[in-house]
Amino acid sequence: MEDNVWYFALGFLAQGLFSARMLVQWILSERAKKVVSPTIYWQLSLLASILLSVYGWLRGDFVIIFGQMFSYYIYIWNLNSKNHWKDIYPVLRYIIVFIPVIALGYVLFDADVSSNRLFNHIPLELLLFGSLGQIIFTCRFIYQWWYSRSRGESVLPFNFWLLSIIGSLITIAYGAFRQDPVLIIGQSVGFITYSRNIWLIMREQHGKSIEKQTR
Repeated sequence: MEDNVWYFALGFLAQGLFSARMLVQWILSERAKKVVSPTIYWQLSLLASILLSVYGWLRGDFVIIFGQMFSYYIYIWNLNSKNHWKDIYPVLRYIIVFIPVIALGYVLFDADVSSNRLFNHIPLELLLFGSLGQIIFTCRFIYQWWYSRSRGESVLPFNFWLLSIIGSLITIAYGAFRQDPVLIIGQSVGFITYSRNIWLIMREQHGKSIEKQTR
């Protein structure tokens, strides 16, 4: 029971950082009257991703780890596209880049034990359901990466937030089945900001449409 307290403390810290990035992004977007992609959003995302992956391992939950596997490097790409990746001390940059590789090597070193820890205690249908939510979350960052590359700058477009809402709802349901307060509370907070950003984008697009009509 005492171990679970520490697990949850780490998980809530990670989700707190995820929520903080959303709060900062929300405040800056409100000030700009449009959705923005601040550097601190990606910095907090990177740190929170590492902590949540550790929490997922301690909880023996593959779904949580799976959700961080691909978006991790997209966080780095966004920092680099905003010319802030090189601001990090070189040795620390290499450590950050190789953390997933080292973690994968650790898992593969004792594959049987790792498999039992991450898969055997979760029903297959629940595992697939939770993984679907994480795949959607991953797709939002793949889409964001593609969209941003096509425009030459880091952008958080409408479909990114739409996919966020869908993935959030699935993850909340998965967290309820798993009785995981970290997932439930963390995603519930995110759901509010996802919805607000969609509203801001729609308002901005509506304003541009009216402006064109009055010309």
